[in-house]
Amino acid sequence: RIDSIMGVDYRNHSKTSKPPRRPFEKERLDKELRLCGEYGLRNKREIWRVNLALTKVRAIARILLTLDEHDPRRIFEGQAIIRRLTRLGILGENETKLDYVLGLTVEKFLDRRLQTRVFQSSLAKSIHHARTLIRQRHIHVGKNLVDVPSFLVRVDSDKLIEFDTNSPYGSGRAGRVKRKNLKNKASKAAAAKEESADTEKKDAEADV
Repeated sequence: RIDSIMGVDYRNHSKTSKPPRRPFEKERLDKELRLCGEYGLRNKREIWRVNLALTKVRAIARILLTLDEHDPRRIFEGQAIIRRLTRLGILGENETKLDYVLGLTVEKFLDRRLQTRVFQSSLAKSIHHARTLIRQRHIHVGKNLVDVPSFLVRVDSDKLIEFDTNSPYGSGRAGRVKRKNLKNKASKAAAAKEESADTEKKDAEADV
């Protein structure tokens, strides 16, 4: 087709983030700046993306709460939402009602990001170091290598976060800088040994 030849793509993509309606609200700006620093986010769009997901979840819960408690739709969809949020660790084991969904905050979602989990598991020196490790493909969750800092970690996967087997931090080959330093160290040691041998030889010849 002509469209495919010209490189025009007419596929629809749903929005993953939504900017705030009031762009210059001081309290919100201060909160977003604090969250960016606390969780090592790249930009505020990452916060807006979580806000959009939280808004959608709340909207569904609000609609379900208007239905009767014995309504099949409320029972089926409500249990599905709660089960999924509990599996992600966003809701606690005892929080099994839709009312708890309305009380969710952005921080609860950000706490379950892979970047935050790597830092809290002491694999990284700082929250920013954790992002670097993930982006440079040093971290894997279970059997899968994950290089997305915003990946939401399930509760049962918390213990499976570790360095990749091919990573220098794990059991892999040493990095380029470390290999270079080891090579320089070895060459200096060899030069020092050769120099000391020459000195001993000259001293022996002088004694003779």
